[in-house]
Amino acid sequence: MTELEALRDRHSVRKYQDRPLDESAVKALKDEISKLNREGDLNMQLVLNERKAFKGFLSYGSFSNVSNYIMIVGKKSESLEYRAGYYGEKLVLFAQSIGLNTCFVGLTYKKIDGAFAVGSDEKIVLCVAIGYGEADGYRTHKIKRPDQVSNVTPDSPEWFKEGVEAALLAPTAINQQKFYFEYIPQDKVKPIKGSSLAGYTKIDLGIAMYNFEIGAGRDNFHWEDSPL
Repeated sequence: MTELEALRDRHSVRKYQDRPLDESAVKALKDEISKLNREGDLNMQLVLNERKAFKGFLSYGSFSNVSNYIMIVGKKSESLEYRAGYYGEKLVLFAQSIGLNTCFVGLTYKKIDGAFAVGSDEKIVLCVAIGYGEADGYRTHKIKRPDQVSNVTPDSPEWFKEGVEAALLAPTAINQQKFYFEYIPQDKVKPIKGSSLAGYTKIDLGIAMYNFEIGAGRDNFHWEDSPL
């Protein structure tokens, strides 16, 4: 499965089968997490067979049978939340490509002592539920038009149009899609964070940036003032 296929196929899944992850999937995930932690200067951690974080918790989307999840942790910095979104999305799409389902989770889970480690100079940014979904899950519908999240016009390069379309498939907090991509001549794109009372806009922009890269093709442009 290509990244673009994974991006289009991925759904946010909140109800999972009551089964452990296959050994091959665990190894693949751990290897990918190690690689992405090095690339993104993060401390993402896979938590296996831990049922307390979501058990008995009245959480958004009615999660059930979540016993595996990924904690996205990193050293405190201005770019941390952007990187958490960007590399978190990269990991989520990798999981999709090996037959797993996922869902980004903001606040609606319990932090279980001993399940993962957070250094004194680190913070938890995000959690990702992961496993085998009971059903296809829920795909966030696009709630904005391309021209609402970019300066796209009929004369824009095709790669820019495709990048914006891919960004609109990115999961964002409460479907807010508070991001903007500005095309600049000579094949440059400026990613711009919106504002929201709900927060999470830095994470959302990081996720959308990764999707944009997949849709546009990384060789077709370069970022202007990247927050990563």
